[in-house]
Order: sequence, then C-alpha cells, then structure tokens
Amino acid sequence: MIPHFVEFNYLCDKFLNLFSLFKKSKNIQASESILDLVGNTPLVNLQKVTADYPGQFYAKLEWFNPGQSSKDRIALSIIENAEAKGLIKPGSTIVETTSGNTGFSLAMASMVKGYKCILAVSSKSSQDKIDGLKAMGAEVHVCPAHVAADDPRSYYEVAKRIHAETPNSIYINQYFNELNTEAHYKTTGPEIWRQTAGRITHLVACSGTGGTISGTARYLKEKNPSIQILGVDAYGSVIKKYHETGKFDENEIHPYRIEGLGKNLIPSATDFSVIDTFVKVTDKDAALAARNLARTEGIFAGYTAGAALRATELYNDQNIFDENSVVVIILPDHGSRYLSKIYSEKWMTEQGFIDAEDLVQTSDKSAVTNSQ
Repeated sequence: MIPHFVEFNYLCDKFLNLFSLFKKSKNIQASESILDLVGNTPLVNLQKVTADYPGQFYAKLEWFNPGQSSKDRIALSIIENAEAKGLIKPGSTIVETTSGNTGFSLAMASMVKGYKCILAVSSKSSQDKIDGLKAMGAEVHVCPAHVAADDPRSYYEVAKRIHAETPNSIYINQYFNELNTEAHYKTTGPEIWRQTAGRITHLVACSGTGGTISGTARYLKEKNPSIQILGVDAYGSVIKKYHETGKFDENEIHPYRIEGLGKNLIPSATDFSVIDTFVKVTDKDAALAARNLARTEGIFAGYTAGAALRATELYNDQNIFDENSVVVIILPDHGSRYLSKIYSEKWMTEQGFIDAEDLVQTSDKSAVTNSQ
C-alpha cells in the first residue's frame, strides 16, 4: 500500500506539470513590430450621411493602419521589394516626394528597419503632417506647392536632386512606381471583396498618385467587371480631363488646398483603363463634408475623406446608385493630421469656408445639446 504522503506528493507533481504545460500553451498574442499591423482595415456601415441615398454605403477606414493612412501599404511593400532585391540595407537612405502621408509611412518603416529617411514635402501639407514627419525622425525639406512639376524648386525635382547627391539611397518615386498600384491590388482590393462578400457594386476613391484607386479597381474588376469605379479629382488638377480626353491640359492647373488629391502631372501609377468616371470637388465642399462626417457618424477623417464623401453625393445626384447598390468609399487618412486646417475654425474662416454666423449657429446647437 502506497503511503498517503507519497500519493499526495505524486499528485502535486502531476498538478504542477499540467499547470506548467497550461502556461506554455497560453502564448502571448503580440506582433513582432508595428509593421505587422499594416492592412486589414475595417469596413463601417454609414448610418446617417448617406441615409437619403438608395443602396448600402460603407466606409473603408484606412487610418486603422498603424501610420494612420492607406500609404502604409505602399511604403511597406516598396521597401520590402527593395530589400528582397538587395537595393537597400540597414544604414541606407530612403528619399521620397510626399504630401505627408507616404512620408510618414516611410519614416515609420525606416525607423523600425534602420534606414535614414529624407522627404521633400509640399508647402501645401498641413503643419500637423510636417511636425509628424519630423517627430518620426525624418529629414524634411519643404518645397513650394504652386510651381510647375519640372521647376527645380518643386518637391519632385528636389527629391530627385537629394537622391542623386546621397550615396546608398533609393528614390521611392510613388507617382511613377508600379509597386504603388500593386500594393493595393494585393491587399486593399482583396480585403474589400472579402468584406463585402463579393457584393460590392461601386467603389468611390480619390486619385492622387492613383495607386489606391488603380490597384483596388484592377483586382475588383477581375472579380466582377461590372463593378463601377468612381474616381474623385480636385478643381485645379489635370486628372479628370486626361481621363476623358487622353490629353494633358495645363489650363486645368491652378492652386487648390486639398492635400493628396489630384495632380499637375500624369502619374504612371494611375491605370485610367480601370476607372469608369471622375467628378471634381471643391476645397470648401470637401472640408465641410469631412467636418459633417465627424459630427454625424463620429468618424474623424481627413481632407480627402471629405472629398470622397462629397463626390459620393455628386454621384448620387447623377442617379448612379439604386436600391441594390453596395458602395464602398475609401477614406484615406485620419482627421488628426488636419487639426490646423479643416478642423480649425480659424483656418476655415480665413479660407472663407465658414463665417461668424456659422460658428454662432454651431455653438448654439452644442449648447442646446449639452443642456438636454
């Protein structure tokens, strides 16, 4: 007969062994780096801003990427492609032209991977974006926005010069880099197809470099050629007219305020063949649409998101949608990058987008709401 104390010790050992195995089986769920969080952004049903439109409308919230914009996708993809080809290694320098978002994504990836990052930034970019780039460790060169693309002072030419003068550097060149488009073909397009269970009928997306709209559209059109790709352009940009005529018309070019939308050149990253149509939006309408989104849906989105929502309104006015429509609107970045612009009452007033009466009415509404 086994003594009770021996049996007790045996059972204790068994328990401790099982407990140890249990602890080992409960692995810590953590990503190796912040770059592992790029992609798989959520789709949200819009409840109010599109309530009067026929069909179902969903927003693709790209600021759920760790760098708070859709540009994380292309930054990571292009850098990893360069690494695979042996073009860069720790200590190399990454150079790029940016309105802010791509630069932030590249700076973020550079800090994680051990690269130096030098950015030529348009003076049209918000101070919030520029401060963010510097905070992320990038060297920033602010260039005048309203000059010709081939002007030596333009951010395109400044980035090229910096690349030529910097040993062991690569120039991302997002406007003319097919990998920009490919990144969205491989990620954004499949995500939207999966999230809508293949039911998407329309995609509304802004066009700057054209990578987001082109890559996403290319994938979706392969899945279902009848899906309509509805582009968004800005007044002051050449994109819409080029899509319609195949001609670059410099008379279309004039200064405008929306960042990351439209262009004064034709980016080769834009595949015009997969885009069905374009509408143009004004600076004011885009800004007001973004502010309205925050106050109705609680979605704090950026300037181009406002442009996409205003464009959706214009497309609805054209009777493009019906009760069977399933519409996805890509919202590229977060509103925190525009605190000094579209979410600043001072800036909005200075631009003539709102006046003192608007501010009083807004304040009165807030006071009524808070008193209830």
